[in-house]
Amino acid sequence: MRHRRKGRKLGRNPSHQRALLRNLASALILTERDAEDEDNAPKVKGRIVTTLHKAKEVRPLVERCVTIARHAIAHQEAADALETDAERDTDAWRSWRNGDGWQEWNQAIAPVVAARRRAVRLLGDKQAVQILFEDIGPRFADRPGGYTRILKLATPRLGDAGARAILEFVGKNDRVKVASTKPAFEPDEETESDTPEPEASPEVQAEDNGDEKES
Repeated sequence: MRHRRKGRKLGRNPSHQRALLRNLASALILTERDAEDEDNAPKVKGRIVTTLHKAKEVRPLVERCVTIARHAIAHQEAADALETDAERDTDAWRSWRNGDGWQEWNQAIAPVVAARRRAVRLLGDKQAVQILFEDIGPRFADRPGGYTRILKLATPRLGDAGARAILEFVGKNDRVKVASTKPAFEPDEETESDTPEPEASPEVQAEDNGDEKES
């Protein structure tokens, strides 16, 4: 029986499946990093190309991580309002650290720390979690879900002809719809009215004159 065993196996055991999904989700988030000076910089930020079935399996994990980061924004803003502006290890900072202000800040920042720890447990990459909470979460602060899309590619993968797909974040690589222009072979109504009618040939005029004389 397959109780509590939903989803695709992808030809792997459960631990290998979890590792595969974590790596794919982290790879998608890490494409948002600043990698201009790196040799393995991503071609397009916020996009990875994988098989269609893997994209469908990893998408819920990415959506869950972005939701965790989005829900932590309010707690982070509340903690920033309670944090002191004094430099660390100064007298002003020590007085704030030993007073009630630090206790309030500690209680406000606790949900953010718990959210980051949960994201680290899901992704297994601290750099990906940092990018998730600093860049991707605030970007989707006003969007209640649907942070990614899957686009199936026409060409299959070389070797096993597996169906490929693009998994990307929405909002960055959106396609702009352009209205189609009117075909050039259809003449406009204005041009039809402006064109003069063709004159009749001399033969046709002669035939018309002959008919008039006979009548």
